[in-house]
Amino acid sequence: MAIVREIKLPGVGVRHEFTTASGDVVGVLQYHDGRHDVLVYDRADPDSCTSMLHLDEEDTRTMAELLGAAHLTEGLGAVQQQIEGLAIEWIIIPGDSPAAGTTIGDGMYRTKTGASVVAVIREYSSVPAPDPEFAFAVGDTVVAVGTSDGLAALRALLAP
Repeated sequence: MAIVREIKLPGVGVRHEFTTASGDVVGVLQYHDGRHDVLVYDRADPDSCTSMLHLDEEDTRTMAELLGAAHLTEGLGAVQQQIEGLAIEWIIIPGDSPAAGTTIGDGMYRTKTGASVVAVIREYSSVPAPDPEFAFAVGDTVVAVGTSDGLAALRALLAP
């Protein structure tokens, strides 16, 4: 298996790079908003790309399925169902979210949905078990636990 290098790009996202068996350097740039770019670097000049493929969130899911992520997702789904209906989800707060700038307590999310916010990832730090006074910001990743229905309701409130 290839060694994957991770480069954090503050305010942008994370770039992962690896060298293929044939010697090409390939990168995947994951933006905070869910977009991805697939990069192939020039062998003679590793600072320039010979090609770049821009993928939106739906394109990214399609590509992942084509590359075999569907098998992983199916296995994860089976594990989630074995834990008596408990599921976990990562929800990104988009720029148009009504939750941006409001606190967990203000939103009364657990009361409204039955799902619990167990952590928030902001840029490159995490806030485990955030208290009701914690305010969401655009780009935050909310880690929530609950039933599938509860998580769908929470997603509708946070990322409509």
